[in-house]
Amino acid sequence: MATQKHLLITGSSTVSWKDAIVQAVSEASKTIDYLTNVKILDQRATISGKKLTEFFVDLDLSFTIDRERED
Repeated sequence: MATQKHLLITGSSTVSWKDAIVQAVSEASKTIDYLTNVKILDQRATISGKKLTEFFVDLDLSFTIDRERED
C-alpha cells in the first residue's frame, strides 16, 4: 500500500495562472521525488491600473512516500 503525503505551496507568475501552476510544480519537482497529483485550491491576482500584473495559485501537491529509499 502506498502512502501519500500532501504539501501546500503557492506559485506565482507574471504571465498567467497556468504558468504559475507549471512553474510551481517544476520547482517542487527539483527537490521532491515521486510527485503524483496537483490540486488547485485557490487563484488570485494583483491588479495594477486596469491590468492583471501577477498571478498566484495555491496548490496541494501529493507525493508518494518511499519507505524503502536509502539516504
